[in-house]
Amino acid sequence: MIEATSCGGIVIFHGKILLLYKNFRNRYEGWVLPKGTVEQGETHEQTALREVREETGVSARIVEYIGASEYTFSAQADVVEKSVHWYLMSSDSYYSKPQKEEYFMDSGYYKYHEAYHLLKFSNEKIMLEKAYARYQELKRSSSWNLQH
Repeated sequence: MIEATSCGGIVIFHGKILLLYKNFRNRYEGWVLPKGTVEQGETHEQTALREVREETGVSARIVEYIGASEYTFSAQADVVEKSVHWYLMSSDSYYSKPQKEEYFMDSGYYKYHEAYHLLKFSNEKIMLEKAYARYQELKRSSSWNLQH
């Protein structure tokens, strides 16, 4: 078994969530949240910010840690046990540009209910629920606007 760690972001701008559409040779297809593998010497926060920037072109800011999701999948002759650390993030524009080299064909900001139904993986839907609930709490207490 191989253990792997990734970090990602649930980026929100004006109540909308940033998603990516991945299409890898028509075998792997669907909407996902930006995330990627921790590189040597990086903190989880640095990884999350770098991956969001590389995959979407968005310079986001971390608001707070949301939690981790875990899953396993098969890769070649081994099983990978992956944990992904998620951060609630804010952005200051709707601009995004999908990273074509990673097979991202589209990116954009979607209303919560749209994003929830578009997401391919249930573990990402769970993290979106947590992040959006926290976003709404911060909004109600007027703390969200202090992030900018």
